[in-house]
Amino acid sequence: MPEYYDGTKLLSMLDINGNKPELYLCTTNRTGGKTTFFRRREINLFKKKHIKFCEIFRYNYELTDISDKIFKDISGLFFPHDNMRSVTRSKGVYQELFLNDIPCGYAIALNQADQIKKLSHLFSDVGHMFFDEFQSETNNYCTNEIQKLLSVHTSIARGQGKQTRYVPVVMCGNAVSLINPYFVELGIAQRLRDDTKFLRGDGYVMEQGWIQSAADALKDSGFNRAFSRNKYVAYSAENVYLNDSRSFLEKPTGKGRYLATLRYNGCDYGIREYAEEGIIYCNDIADKTDPNKITVTTADHEINYVMLKRNDFFLNNLRYYFEQGCFRFKDLKCKDAVLKALSY
Repeated sequence: MPEYYDGTKLLSMLDINGNKPELYLCTTNRTGGKTTFFRRREINLFKKKHIKFCEIFRYNYELTDISDKIFKDISGLFFPHDNMRSVTRSKGVYQELFLNDIPCGYAIALNQADQIKKLSHLFSDVGHMFFDEFQSETNNYCTNEIQKLLSVHTSIARGQGKQTRYVPVVMCGNAVSLINPYFVELGIAQRLRDDTKFLRGDGYVMEQGWIQSAADALKDSGFNRAFSRNKYVAYSAENVYLNDSRSFLEKPTGKGRYLATLRYNGCDYGIREYAEEGIIYCNDIADKTDPNKITVTTADHEINYVMLKRNDFFLNNLRYYFEQGCFRFKDLKCKDAVLKALSY
């Protein structure tokens, strides 16, 4: 008998301070059944306790045929006598969901955060939220996505005579990148290890699961065997983070010469040269007294920082070292910052 994901333990956990969390994160290998578990749960909560739910997506186009996306797979397995439909509301800002013609929840898109704020009174009956595929395989995140999620949650978690209500959010995803925006923001990227099963933070808990039967099924697939050398197969069947490579994560020996400070996504990184080893090294310890400060994005452009596109000679040198395999990084976050810089 194949095994499937069970989120009971995750939902029963307290956060690092012993409080009831409001954010639950779950990552497993693909086809493990985590989406099925949480969507079945939200339907059961409505049927048994009349608790409405809200499903979160990134973009409006994802709301097309939303009732089928949410309910089609689980209906045949668990709810064969029920049906779901959706109705477009507020000129397409959100979708209202109906189970057997009874309002049961909503589907919203993060890129409509401003409009949802104006309609917050319509969502005061939401009891919990679900965000599937919170890690994007194609890095197709919304601009300022976390800010948008915070805005949406604030809009929904109000009403009923309260300034804020307890509205838990479950976020599911496959292992795409340790340096996805959520892991970085929550400090998970630095704490997570390969053998981590559960992780607690302030206000959140996380599960890093592994479903062996799902991995075996994917490995036994003739189609996947045909592409066995592709990293996507390892990602889907072995829970290897798709977009992460731990190559070149090491600190050189000796004393380095400080070259410049790189600012990316609000953080400063130190770029140092280790001439005897022929290595360029990046870590998150920047020399604030060094005058050579460069940026990657206009959002990081401040006084005394120079936009990277004007440093063509410096940028070309960094590219040369990287292409020759002569770059080293403290961790994946530092590596990501340099890779983003080299892509400009």
